[in-house]
Amino acid sequence: MKKTQNLDRRNFIKTTSAGVAALSAGVWGQAVAAESTSANDKLNIACIGTANRAAADIAGVKGENIVALVDVDQNYLNRQAKNFSGVRTYDDYREMLQAEKGKIDAVVVATADHQHAPATIRAINAGMHVYCEKPLTHTVQEARIIAEAAKKAGIATQMGTQIHANDNYRRVVEIIQAGGIGDVTDVHVWVGKGWGGGELPTKTEEAPKTLSWDLWLGPAAERGYAAGRYHPGNWRRWWEFGQGTLGDMACHYMDLPFWALKLRHPTHCEAEGKVEAHEETCPLGLTVRYKFPARGDMTACNLTWYDGNMIPREVAGERVPSSGVMFVGTEGKMYADYSKYRLFPTSKFTDFTPPKQTIPKSIGHHAEWIKACKDGSPTTCNFDYSGALSETVLLGNVAYRTGEALEWDAKNLKATNCEAADKYLSKVYRPGWEVA
Repeated sequence: MKKTQNLDRRNFIKTTSAGVAALSAGVWGQAVAAESTSANDKLNIACIGTANRAAADIAGVKGENIVALVDVDQNYLNRQAKNFSGVRTYDDYREMLQAEKGKIDAVVVATADHQHAPATIRAINAGMHVYCEKPLTHTVQEARIIAEAAKKAGIATQMGTQIHANDNYRRVVEIIQAGGIGDVTDVHVWVGKGWGGGELPTKTEEAPKTLSWDLWLGPAAERGYAAGRYHPGNWRRWWEFGQGTLGDMACHYMDLPFWALKLRHPTHCEAEGKVEAHEETCPLGLTVRYKFPARGDMTACNLTWYDGNMIPREVAGERVPSSGVMFVGTEGKMYADYSKYRLFPTSKFTDFTPPKQTIPKSIGHHAEWIKACKDGSPTTCNFDYSGALSETVLLGNVAYRTGEALEWDAKNLKATNCEAADKYLSKVYRPGWEVA
């Protein structure tokens, strides 16, 4: 079926939702969710990935029509398919996107990181709206490609940084942007996870008959299956498939300073761990230092990330738990995590009155994307915003792997002082899995 037919269906859904959308204020977050008046108002959604994080994403969109499911693991696929009558199942998303063209409005991508961009770009090129888990992509270059392609296609997008929808993040952003602790000059972000370590398996074996191992590898170079080393959970430890703790958690925690301080691209990035970079596996601990230029009336600032065995016990003179964000300003400090915040020094902020709430309560991270698919309203973690966030996050691992302090030219995706960075900014794909 031709792409124009898919666009016609998208326009129909937009039109049928327009009456409800017109009741809204017309800016992000202020609109109420569009209420379907008939079954035709529901999106036809395909979900790529069906278990673990993917299962949570499916739960977030199950109010729409789930018409296709994709998973390389037949056990996972069969288990999820039982929840949806008449759903069509596939083990190869490339096949699904071809077979379902014109029948699907939107796609949810929740795979291992190395499959994010190949799946997402194919859905974008087919004219489908996309929700993709974090980090948006596996490489810095892919993040730029995906963001630009989504903008050109005019589709609704959202990256799976679900904490962005929580009330606490909104209150923190309001306080920081209202000058509650003055000009923020430094931010510290840390998470006590440690996705890394290990060596290549010395022995490989035949994959279970229920697992399409070649499809699981997808764009990655061929390698033998080894039980428990890659699928289902340990792929995050390997550069070929994941990006360690930084790739796993930074899009959640760095999202807060990115939003509050209106960050976009750093000009400098350096990183270190307790050991030199391993060729195959990510580090068990990492410290990354970024420098960001001034933005409008916001001063230039430094952002430091710590994970695994490199996390601090004290930040800016305050004892801290195993994860969080600390903003350091000219008039005070602010600690925050997913659910709470605290201002320092406590004696100064005893009678602190938060600014008026200006960021509305979220209708839900998945709901926000679904609404955008239907009526064209903005999303808060669209691929333009989350693409820049993902580029910055992944740049930290590039700096670590080169062992150099990078002077970063974001416009041209180039470390101007380090040619060695080039091979980590992009990658080579197996034929048939390219991202373009």
